[in-house]
Amino acid sequence: MNISDYKTLYHTLCDTVASYPDRAAYCVPPMKGRSYHPDGWEITWGQVLEGVEAKKNVYAKAGVGHGHRVAILFEQRPEFFFHYYALNALGAGIVPINPDYRIEEIKYVIEHSEATLAVCVDARLAELVSIANSISTNLEVVSFDSFPDELPLMPAAPRHDEPDADTEAALLYTSGTTGRPKGCILTNEYFHTFGESYFYAGGRLGFREEGERLYNPLPLHHANCLSISTPAMLMSGGCVIFPDRFHASTWWKDLVATKATAVQFQGIIPNILLKLPEEPEERQHQVRFALCAGIEPSHHEVFEKRFGFPVVEMWAMSETGRIITDNFEPRKIQTRSFGKESQWVEARVFDENDNELSPGNPGELVIRSNGAEPRQGFFSGYLKNEEATEEAWKNGWFHTGDAVIQDEEGFFYFLDRKKNIIRRSGENIAAAEVEACLTAHERVKQVAVIAAPDEVREEEVMACVVAKFPEDVNGAEGQAKFANELFDWCYERIAYFKAPGWVLFMDTLPLGTSAKVQKIHIFPPGIDPRQQDGSIDLRSRKKQKMQTA
Repeated sequence: MNISDYKTLYHTLCDTVASYPDRAAYCVPPMKGRSYHPDGWEITWGQVLEGVEAKKNVYAKAGVGHGHRVAILFEQRPEFFFHYYALNALGAGIVPINPDYRIEEIKYVIEHSEATLAVCVDARLAELVSIANSISTNLEVVSFDSFPDELPLMPAAPRHDEPDADTEAALLYTSGTTGRPKGCILTNEYFHTFGESYFYAGGRLGFREEGERLYNPLPLHHANCLSISTPAMLMSGGCVIFPDRFHASTWWKDLVATKATAVQFQGIIPNILLKLPEEPEERQHQVRFALCAGIEPSHHEVFEKRFGFPVVEMWAMSETGRIITDNFEPRKIQTRSFGKESQWVEARVFDENDNELSPGNPGELVIRSNGAEPRQGFFSGYLKNEEATEEAWKNGWFHTGDAVIQDEEGFFYFLDRKKNIIRRSGENIAAAEVEACLTAHERVKQVAVIAAPDEVREEEVMACVVAKFPEDVNGAEGQAKFANELFDWCYERIAYFKAPGWVLFMDTLPLGTSAKVQKIHIFPPGIDPRQQDGSIDLRSRKKQKMQTA
């Protein structure tokens, strides 16, 4: 089917069911003690459609329709798709909520998105009800675990036409450079384009039409899972395997038990797996390839030799609706290459004045659709932020904020992020958001948040802090006490992964002419900030905490 033939994700689901009703659609590996499907679970595409139709009828009776938004907080439960496709059929978009978000973060997303309904697991129900009672807009909250046969009546739908390819399917919040996350408007066309660019990439990404089984431990609220792997399997009648998260101890056993044929993960996972002792299952799997973002180059070849399948490096953003991959031989493994432009996307390297640079010169990666319409298949814009949208699309190219270099063969190599973003274990963290949280502490005078290197998680959050009162940072004991206090302050207000893993107290921070902190001048080039005298390691405290009502 040509991409132009696709309308909504729901229509695609119906087409897939017509062709492959008995194929597996979603699978959950067994895990004792898990609150859902502890013995494992698998469902066919035909059964998915039955579940979707049941939910669609409930939503429709309540007046949910074209242009409504529904906040979703389901964690990693695959029944998510019953609701997702049901709402998609009616023209309603979902707003996936990161389960690690704290109350203020969730409140912001719900208010900013103007969601009229929230569906969440019982463990978060009281929390969502409390948020609903504290905001100015009307928000109904219902349980996912005991989803009712009747919902509260919704206000009239904003639109009365039939949903189509241009209809918003999801509003995905991504870290922005100014602090607050930005809402990326993602249409049905966007998801179909992402899925197509993945499934038909070719080369080492050799998907088969007879039904792949793709193991993806990444969160459903991430574009990596929601936008890339799930549309590809939906469009092709494949199966997505969803563990609750990455578990190193059961990784190979899960791959064997679920008969996975492909995997998708972040670059930190190979590093962890390579440190494990050998076990029989690591060569008993059926995996033919992996798609990965940000693998450490020195791990690449040794991983492929030990475990017996290629790892294809990729690049993507929530905004782009495409992947760029190093999927054709000879691949540039043991480098930071992520491939070159494809039939779906044009890519260039620009300087700060938007002049194209010749090979060998570092600059910013800019991309656009390969066709008459540069924005086709990309996100539709940032919700309520046209200025940021147009700035990103300056001069007809989407500016990624990633610093890259291109060689004579056309291959791109990742260098750094120009934007003020920290990349930790696949999570994009806006330094400005952490700075705003720390600055709100009454005894912090000044703060600069930077990325510190991390051998396991790629980067870690480091806070360089100027204390308001000298007595707070008097001696090593006083510094340790205040650093832990600042960690607690952040830990209660923002998602755990955003809290500082390192704190360094400084007398001053370098300022520019506009009185803004000049981060590039905090440390000389080549200096590891973790090795500075007084750096306090708080990484052991960064643990995902169970959020209860």
